[in-house]
This record gives sequence, structure tokens and C-alpha cells, in this order.
Amino acid sequence: MDAMAKTSTTTQGLRAAIERSGYYPALVAEAVEAAVGGEPVRSYLVHQETTFDQNEVRRHVTVLVLTDTRFLVSHTDEQAADSTSPTPYATTSTESVKIGRISSVVVSRVVANPEKYTPGTLPREVVLTVGWGAVARLDLEPAACGDPNCDADHGYTGSSTADDLSLRVSEAGDGPETVREALAFAQAVSEATATAGSAR
Repeated sequence: MDAMAKTSTTTQGLRAAIERSGYYPALVAEAVEAAVGGEPVRSYLVHQETTFDQNEVRRHVTVLVLTDTRFLVSHTDEQAADSTSPTPYATTSTESVKIGRISSVVVSRVVANPEKYTPGTLPREVVLTVGWGAVARLDLEPAACGDPNCDADHGYTGSSTADDLSLRVSEAGDGPETVREALAFAQAVSEATATAGSAR
């Protein structure tokens, strides 16, 4: 299969995955396609999440797309009627990040019975965290010295964690195919960042 045919297949697969999610597919697809523009789609992941907020069920879909030059993130949320709108509404946002700006790709895998693990077995859960410096979380605590009788002010100590995107998928909640797709997408993003880093 040549590169042009593969790109066409990947773009069609993205559209089909958005439609399969069943979550306002026309709205989500239009936002994602506008963000992608004319670039070829290298890899994608569509993840729908349902949460319960008091007496309401809320749905959220995240679409991640990797092109040759960018990492695209699209979020769509539905909202019930409220004081600002007499009818229910949805909010869609897209963010475009140059691949060279991605500073970290973390893939956390949760496996059951690790002593019996065999290579190739799907993890029970995967958490993909991608950081590019737009959002960071600071965790601070008072600093102390080793002297238990010291009452001096030693300032603060802490850590900064990139917190731009974190996506969790599980075999129980999303199915094994979604876990497999999340791992494949994570690998594609990792490879793209490695290539972008060596091109600098």
C-alpha cells in the first residue's frame, strides 16, 4: 500500500471511529477535520468517557490525532440547560501542538498477576500522559532539616509535573481493542517525538 492510500485509509478510519463513538459525530468530526486541515493523519485515538455528576450523566469524548508535524487534542463535552442557555449544549475545543514542543510521553501500564506475565499480553489499564509545557502542576510542602529541635523557616520544597493531557483506558471499561489502540497511539507519539528531537 503506498503512502497516499495509507493516509486516505487512516483518515477514513478516524472518521469511522468518531462515528462509532456515537457522540455528536457530525460536530466532533467537523472540529477535528478543521484542526487537521490538509495534513495526512498518521495515527489517532478516539475515547469516550461517561461520568456521573449527582443526578446527571455527562459524556465526554477526547480525540487525539498525530500528523507529520502536529499532535492534536480535541475535547467535546455536553452540558445541560442552565442559566446561560435554555437548551442543552455542547462545547468542542481543539488544541494543536507542534511535535517538537512535546517534552514527555509517559505510558503507565497496569498488569494483573505480574509474576505470570508473558510478553504481548494486554495490560488491564493504560494511562497515557503527554506534556508540552502548557499546563504544569506544582506540589509544594514546607522544607525541613534533619534536626528535630530546629524551628527555623527552611522555605518550601516541591516538584513540578507536566499535566497537559492524561488519558486513562481500561479493559473493563473500554474493552481490549481500545487498550490496544491506546498503546499503538502512544508508541506512534513516542516515535514521532524521537524523530523530531533528532531532526533539531
